Amino acid sequence: GYVFQNPDHQIFADTVSEEVAFGPRNLGVPSHDVPERVREALEAVGLDRPGIADADPFSLTKGDRQRVAVASVLATRPDILIFDEPTTGLDYREIRGMMGLIRRLNRAGHTIVMVTHLMWVAAEYAARCVVLQAGRVAADDRTRAVFAQPERLEPLGLRVPQIPRFTQHYGRTLLTLEELEACFRIA
Repeated sequence: GYVFQNPDHQIFADTVSEEVAFGPRNLGVPSHDVPERVREALEAVGLDRPGIADADPFSLTKGDRQRVAVASVLATRPDILIFDEPTTGLDYREIRGMMGLIRRLNRAGHTIVMVTHLMWVAAEYAARCVVLQAGRVAADDRTRAVFAQPERLEPLGLRVPQIPRFTQHYGRTLLTLEELEACFRIA
């Protein structure tokens, strides 16, 4: 399933539930199974609050519209989810929420492919990074290994995030604030 960069380019139905139901209906899921798929998908993305299912999707916040777009794909029960810039237009709190959702989906067994220009998001949430330049693979490795090579990334216009950049001076490439805090607790 593919989640667009801008949910406003993906959403078209008059209500959230109609939006989420479109995919399963289009795939021929029996009509008596569709409401359960909608309920499960909305619950999975945290939009199972009262009144949301009947709301106009365009009356929701950008973060919630992004979640509607994810739910509409989840309702089709794909094994692979492709997110094109899932954090675009979101504030820090919404980014954390969206990335937490993506992490939960991955832990639930979905393969996640994410396109992002936010290096700190890649550092913190990706297990593997594939860096492209002019349509060719410039790097493909575990995230820690990719960010341990700033000399390879910077000529591509990619700046290693602060935490990995800082910790490399001490002989390790840490990716997250939690890893950095753990080092200070040990010391």
